[in-house]
Amino acid sequence: MARRFVLKPEAEAPTTRLTVDYAGQLNPQQYAVVTAGGGPILVVAGAGTGKTRTLVYRVAYLVETGTPPEEIVLLTFTRRAAREMLARAAALLDGRCERVQGGTFHAFCLGLLRRYAGRLGYPSNFTVLDASDAADVIDLLRTAHGLHRSGRRFPRKQTIQAIFSAAASHPDADLETILEARYPQFLEHLEALQALREDYACYKRQHGLMDYDDLLACTIELFRQHPDVHRQVAARCRHVLVDEYQDTNRLQAQIVQALAAVHGNVMAVGDDAQSIYRFRGADFRNIFEFPRLFPGTRILKLEQNYRSTQPILDLANRIIRRAHHRYDKVLFSERKQGERPAIVPAPDERTESRFVCQMILALREQGVPLHQMAVLFRSSHNAFDLEMELNRRGIPYVKYGGLKLSEAAHVKDLLAYLRLLENPKDAAAWNRVLQLIEGIGPRTAQRLIEWITSADATPFTLEERPFSPRYAEALIRLFTLLRQLWETELPLEAQLTELLHYYRPLCERRYYEDYPKRLQDLEHLVSLSARFQSRAAFLEALVLDPLELTALEVEPLVEDEPPLVLSTIHSAKGLEFHTVFIIHALEGILPSAYALNDPEALDEELRLLYVAVTRAREYLFISYPMVRYQAGSGSYLTSPSRFLEDLPEEILEPWVLVEEPTASSAYELPDSGASALPPGD
Repeated sequence: MARRFVLKPEAEAPTTRLTVDYAGQLNPQQYAVVTAGGGPILVVAGAGTGKTRTLVYRVAYLVETGTPPEEIVLLTFTRRAAREMLARAAALLDGRCERVQGGTFHAFCLGLLRRYAGRLGYPSNFTVLDASDAADVIDLLRTAHGLHRSGRRFPRKQTIQAIFSAAASHPDADLETILEARYPQFLEHLEALQALREDYACYKRQHGLMDYDDLLACTIELFRQHPDVHRQVAARCRHVLVDEYQDTNRLQAQIVQALAAVHGNVMAVGDDAQSIYRFRGADFRNIFEFPRLFPGTRILKLEQNYRSTQPILDLANRIIRRAHHRYDKVLFSERKQGERPAIVPAPDERTESRFVCQMILALREQGVPLHQMAVLFRSSHNAFDLEMELNRRGIPYVKYGGLKLSEAAHVKDLLAYLRLLENPKDAAAWNRVLQLIEGIGPRTAQRLIEWITSADATPFTLEERPFSPRYAEALIRLFTLLRQLWETELPLEAQLTELLHYYRPLCERRYYEDYPKRLQDLEHLVSLSARFQSRAAFLEALVLDPLELTALEVEPLVEDEPPLVLSTIHSAKGLEFHTVFIIHALEGILPSAYALNDPEALDEELRLLYVAVTRAREYLFISYPMVRYQAGSGSYLTSPSRFLEDLPEEILEPWVLVEEPTASSAYELPDSGASALPPGD
């Protein structure tokens, strides 16, 4: 008799219960992105369409549907963006997203290289050079080659660093191609520059140095030379999310491809219309080549804008329609009503500055805070006249797009001592600190560096050596301090305090005219260091995410009132304001004169104006002076930007500036297209 076996019905596969109401919290386009399956996906996200929110919910959705958080990689272009996104995702899921791998491309690569540096012949404590430090190393080698005394004009150290950086960011182009495209005046120095570049690479490896571009290039090299490392890393990247993909360079695109090599799940989010960083090596073509690089790519769009009124978006849509390379998208808003953008021609630069200042004061009287207004410009020097007018009227402001705190000479001096404690063979740091000692010049510094970096003795020990009496005592004092700090385990803040005490008299001697202000910067730097657990973390943070140096001593109209924002358009990307003024919208400025004969550069200038326009929520003013003054040639007539030509009259509000016999400190925003401009005080 056959045995009977009763088959029980199969239990249904458990379904994931989602704790977040994705459909209720997102618009249909955002929901489609967040809940998209695997494989390659390109999200074309217009300005102000909730890109960050969408990425946050995408991370949460992946975790809720079963992806281990430590197998998600979120690559961004600022540390702040990564921290903000991961904090918001963690808040959605009670902290479950805290283990997501997140950060900038450079920070992510730096973490890998710290673990695997030995595979490439580097020490794990290699020093990361910023652009200025890299230029100093190049200058050392340039001097050693005698190129600084070349009869033919040889490029400056900063220019050479920019050339080498451009070559590193475009691995498919050789140095000659880079020179032909960007620096044709230096083609005659091609052989010398090629030799210098090879020496620079050898010097960095010999002294345990990597510059900013090496963090990316060495990661690619690591993956290519060591497939086992590549497999291990890519296997831990089940989903790769990339923010601001339009700002990637060729190396970053290759890194994204390498990280997605095992699982194939990659989502790139970007806006081709906001690709404005070609001067930093960004390649706008990456976002157009993404579908070719990742076959089977699905393209999704985000077009509903949550920032601006529809009249402002109408102008933005018309501007970007002129771009030769673009993904079709039309920004729209549920806020259909609003003031049309104003085009304001001014008789001259001073009148333009007066108009901006008086409008700012008028808006402030109507309740718009100063910090919710921004004046944007193509280049920092375009705002000089306006800054004088702001100072005259006592309107406080901060200015972005200039010097970074960590790029200031006195800050780099102090940090050089700290870098030596982290890497005693850092030749660039030695070159800087040795030349701060009276009696030591470039040639003496070079001889001392060769001796210091070639010695196998304990760091910061002076063996018997016939030093010149001009600097022997100062050198002994420096080495004694560094050895004491190197041998003790003082907190980072205490280390910097000791170094600042040593550096203070040197700072006073070197920067006599304004050393008190510089010392305040350094004291601020010391206080910032208290947030960090180690020298390495502090130094890396300053290289990977430099601090802005923007404080301006203007007495505020009201105590503790947050100031007006002045910014280059490049530095304003990602920000938004109630009111935006775009000044100097002139041919030769926006677009830049350097772009007029280059179609790709001209397209980027168009995108730059688009970025500026889409920063505004309520009011947008675009102004330009009809007459400018140039030293040596006097006054001349200008031409408004070609990007303002042939725009439909119905989307703009033309303004006419009219002088009145009496001045008024503030006035109502007019309903008509004419503005009364009181005369200057």
